Amino acid sequence: MSNFLISDEIIQSVIEITKQAGAVIMDVYKTNFEIHIKNDKSPVTEADTRANDIITAGLLKIAPDIPILSEEGGDIPFEERSKWESFWLVDPLDGTKEYIKKNDEFTVNIAYMQNNLPVFGVVYAPALNEMYWGSIEKGAFKSVAGDSFNPIRVKSQLNNPVQIATSRSHPSSKMDNFLAQFDTFDLHRMGSSLKICSVADGRVHFYPRLGPTMEWDTAASHAVINSAGGELIKYGTNKPLEYNKEDLLNPEFIAGNLNSIELLN
Repeated sequence: MSNFLISDEIIQSVIEITKQAGAVIMDVYKTNFEIHIKNDKSPVTEADTRANDIITAGLLKIAPDIPILSEEGGDIPFEERSKWESFWLVDPLDGTKEYIKKNDEFTVNIAYMQNNLPVFGVVYAPALNEMYWGSIEKGAFKSVAGDSFNPIRVKSQLNNPVQIATSRSHPSSKMDNFLAQFDTFDLHRMGSSLKICSVADGRVHFYPRLGPTMEWDTAASHAVINSAGGELIKYGTNKPLEYNKEDLLNPEFIAGNLNSIELLN
């Protein structure tokens, strides 16, 4: 497992799997699909489960020996997964709430993890026809409207007004406190892992996440932003997010250029 290399062929195969999952998601999107509520109170649709089936089958075809941890997969005991040297970390439909609202801001997320670090990831927004991928060895890239992939990079320096990605949910006092440190700023509201990707491609400086997320929500876009010269840092520290923890809940974090994050209060 530890000798598995992310070759150009593997990258292309995962991109194709992501597109196939996106196509099924869009098929369901055009229908009056049913919404179910899981035990954790989060919504799930037919699109989540069908996309998960496609991704799981595709990844097992690429590498039958590499385990898969997915939001819609079975619950894998920590005792078992703590022994993994490498694995796929998948969210077949990130932004189910955005999907239900039909605002197009949802993604397919596939990450390859090595020693619990995201070293390769693909993020695909099928309704927007935007795709990102990043590999620590090869860099980070973005494709819009099916065009060829172009290299992307985080903003290297802060400048006014500071550009900040935020979710479409209601503002919080924590976010107000974060924003108070800037003289001028512009907010960019968007859904799913697109917020992290908007930092990776240089559209915004920061994305502070001051509410709960799960590891599969961030792993693929974490690989993209790492490959674009940025990082996801635990809020209030200088330490990056950790993965494959016993509790798969992420702490609060901020996405950005590391030098710029160090200037924050």
